[in-house]
Amino acid sequence: MRNLIALPLNTLPALVFLLFALTSIGSATAEAAEKLPNILIVLVDDMGYGDPGCFNPESKIPTPNIDRLAAEGMKFTDAHASGPLCHMSRYGLMTGRYPFRINVGKWPQQPLIEENEVTLPSLLRDAGYRTAMVGKWHVGFEEKGYDRPLRGGPADRGFDTFFGIRASTDIPPYFYIRDREAISPPTESIEANQSGGHWNEIQGAFWRAGGIAPELDLVDVTPRFTEEACRVIESHQENHKPLMLYLAYPSPHTPWLPTKAFQGQSGAGMYGDFMTMVDSMIGQVLDTLESSGMKDNTMVIFTSDNGPTWYDKDVQKFGHDSAAGLRGMKADAWEAGHRMPMIVRWPGVVEPQSTSSALISFVDFLATMDELVDSKRCVGNVSDAGPDSFSFLSELTGKPSDRPRRPSLALKSGRGLMTYRRGPWKLIEGDGSGGFSDRGKKLDRNKPYRGQLYHLRDDLGETNNLIERQPEILASLREELAEIVDANRSR
Repeated sequence: MRNLIALPLNTLPALVFLLFALTSIGSATAEAAEKLPNILIVLVDDMGYGDPGCFNPESKIPTPNIDRLAAEGMKFTDAHASGPLCHMSRYGLMTGRYPFRINVGKWPQQPLIEENEVTLPSLLRDAGYRTAMVGKWHVGFEEKGYDRPLRGGPADRGFDTFFGIRASTDIPPYFYIRDREAISPPTESIEANQSGGHWNEIQGAFWRAGGIAPELDLVDVTPRFTEEACRVIESHQENHKPLMLYLAYPSPHTPWLPTKAFQGQSGAGMYGDFMTMVDSMIGQVLDTLESSGMKDNTMVIFTSDNGPTWYDKDVQKFGHDSAAGLRGMKADAWEAGHRMPMIVRWPGVVEPQSTSSALISFVDFLATMDELVDSKRCVGNVSDAGPDSFSFLSELTGKPSDRPRRPSLALKSGRGLMTYRRGPWKLIEGDGSGGFSDRGKKLDRNKPYRGQLYHLRDDLGETNNLIERQPEILASLREELAEIVDANRSR
């Protein structure tokens, strides 16, 4: 107050005007934020394209809640994970950057996302959203002991609040994290487990040995995250900010642990039973959204982070094709590794029971939300935000947009095979699946390879390799892919 009184009188009108302007800007920003929809992103783990009934009428797994979303929203039939493994997929979703541009293998000790990198939650928080995350992070922390703050995670990359776990429920140590702190450090140990019988070593109730927190039971993790997500929604009813909730389930990834109520409820063994349980959990969250009066103003995005761990022997035993005719599985360059069932429900905006065949990548979430809130962080070369991200907002709204559409798609398989898609053409720079379908095989990356070229419009199952019959197409795809890999951006 002393400083204000000491100012010359002729500066006071200007100061008053400045204070009024700043207040008006703040009020306008808050008012604009109130008109934006809430956003709920539900990301399940290791679910195949053919698991939900709305994508595969022959599915042996009951998924009434996912099917309800599809009936009330838009299905995307050509949507792709950023990469066919958990950490690749989640990094791309958070940053709008292709994960092959960084060393994603460092996630167990270091954050994959840089400190000042624009992320999906930071962009929305800057636009006035309350941002919350519940579930599996798997994009790295600074791990210097679990009695110390875990830096570089959700609470440092754009989320106001976080409750979850560092990675999968088969990758130790196992413990819950609240914001930056381990709720209880993993001071006890758990022995490794495998189901045996029909299932191979990475299926069933499989988990690795390691540290575990005393209060954590692996079977309780998915229900616990459901309860936490419902609490986040219920606590937001009186909040004037829009809510962005990222619910990242670590299921139906192994260990497959359906509770007693869901055992025997599917025709696809313990995996199908666990997926049925996950669908029920999603239903609880959707019901909470509705009972809280938030359904009509909430955009819900549902998808999976990568393909399933489901082999030909499983299809033969259960008559359930988790990939719905797509070739391969998790980690593969083939379609089942990364083509994901994706649904967007947005009442009053997205047409119910609609379908889009637009080419979508998870890296596009950032530019889409950027256009939604009109922050212009992902426009041309204005900034480094989301350098590989293209908005698909116009696909949802049906309104024209001056933003560019995605022209192509690049990704890397779990074993490092670069893959490139343009129109119906798909190039894989290597032989075999490049992922879990080749599990157990010793592959020499320095050995000359034939490569794979498929025309997906005619051959979605990738059975007819045209690599030697389309030299001009092959040359153009390789040239485009090289340009994208060498550049820092594809937008």
